[in-house]
Amino acid sequence: MAMRCEICGKGPVVGRRVSHAHNVRPRRFEPNLQTVKAVVDSANKRMRVCTRCIRSNKITKAA
Repeated sequence: MAMRCEICGKGPVVGRRVSHAHNVRPRRFEPNLQTVKAVVDSANKRMRVCTRCIRSNKITKAA
């Protein structure tokens, strides 16, 4: 399953992991996605949404 927010489109970002000995190797920064039941077009839908969208009330949670 793709690591992408269904609201804002935030996805993984590529970076580097640097150890104390300065050994450098690639890594991925994954977005913090949560599975949430949200109201979309007056129907409940299960979505994968990042926590930034949940906190900023870009979705309305289903009761």
